Amino acid sequence: MTFEYVGSELELFASAKNWRAYWTSLVRSHLGQRVLEVGAGIGSATRQLIDDKKDWVALEPDKKMAEQMRDDRYLSSAKVLCGTIDSIDKAEKFDNVLYLDVLEHIENDVLEIEKACHHLKPGGSIVILSPAHNWLMSEFDMAVGHHRRYSKGCLEAIRPKNMLPVAKLYLDSFGLFASLGNKLILRQASPNKSQIMFWDSFLVPVSKVLDRILLYSIGKSVLVVWRKEN
Repeated sequence: MTFEYVGSELELFASAKNWRAYWTSLVRSHLGQRVLEVGAGIGSATRQLIDDKKDWVALEPDKKMAEQMRDDRYLSSAKVLCGTIDSIDKAEKFDNVLYLDVLEHIENDVLEIEKACHHLKPGGSIVILSPAHNWLMSEFDMAVGHHRRYSKGCLEAIRPKNMLPVAKLYLDSFGLFASLGNKLILRQASPNKSQIMFWDSFLVPVSKVLDRILLYSIGKSVLVVWRKEN
């Protein structure tokens, strides 16, 4: 069955350099040598995290996006596959499986995580970055195909018993209020470029400082890392 991504925001958010640099700085230390990125999109996160020392498999079910990644000279060291996690050989094992703004698009998230665990080496980790809080669900979420948003508690509820929690963080505390404003007032199905640039240039740097002060207790995104027991 052919999959076509319904959202149109990936190119727009690719310009959010401060946001991407912020969360990737928190993810990078958890990465091993062999990485499976599920739902890599157009490769915005891949470009930020990959290096020549890593064996990186970028998995993307949308054929056009997968082809775009293959044509990207900055991603020449990545192996790009068009498909879902079911496309990965059952014998393949990785140090990490990444879901970067992806798990909320997958209807059966529990089954998906079980499949990801199967592909982890002992001591390997699952990294999940997702939009936070179901009460922030908006026209934008529905327009890009989100089934849900996550709290720390929601993610904890789907954590497999053989996976140990390593990190649980809310990110972008200041951006949470911008998202709430969109939900209650603007009700936009998609932000425009000027709004993205304002958020990325002014709100994200403030959040980066405020998040640490607040001990990552509030934010519009949630980041968790789980490690597989040996």
